[in-house]
Amino acid sequence: MDDPEPRRARIQARAGAVVVLVLVGLGCAVLVSALAPRGGGGELAPPTPSATEAASAGILVHVLGAVVAPGLYELREGDRVVDAVAAAGGFAEGADQAGVNLARPVADGEQLLVPLVGQAPVPGAPAADGRVNLNTADAAALETLPRVGPALADRIIQWRDANGGFTAVEDLLNVSGIGDKTFEGLRDLVTV
Repeated sequence: MDDPEPRRARIQARAGAVVVLVLVGLGCAVLVSALAPRGGGGELAPPTPSATEAASAGILVHVLGAVVAPGLYELREGDRVVDAVAAAGGFAEGADQAGVNLARPVADGEQLLVPLVGQAPVPGAPAADGRVNLNTADAAALETLPRVGPALADRIIQWRDANGGFTAVEDLLNVSGIGDKTFEGLRDLVTV
């Protein structure tokens, strides 16, 4: 008969080897998991944007009319009409390229219409030189101006309706809330 001591020693040695193998396997799994890229599919997860980056992530501009691919485009703050037209694939055949001011900055939520040659301008749309027409602009167009928010845009429209329109840019000084400093910032950006 076998001596029980050597048999017990062999069982303990085998059990110890199994425990060591399990621990080595778990250690490898933890190491592989820690070093593996996140995001699934073997791709690195995109970095989380900071609050500043999220706030300046982009603006949306609706480009339509005589462009190759009309639609809604995300642009960067500070981009200009030329960037919006480029995002929409460029000018389409028959586009009135002089009908838009390519150097004008675009605003979030703006609808940019590129006209066809001979097409009449849309009421509320900026003039070809990029200035906002005080007599035809809607509230959204007025709000693209510096220091003009919803309340001031509403007062400009109310003054226009009550007085039969603006006869000169200087009439803005008659609108409640527009003083000399605000007027100087608007003078070159508006027309009648």
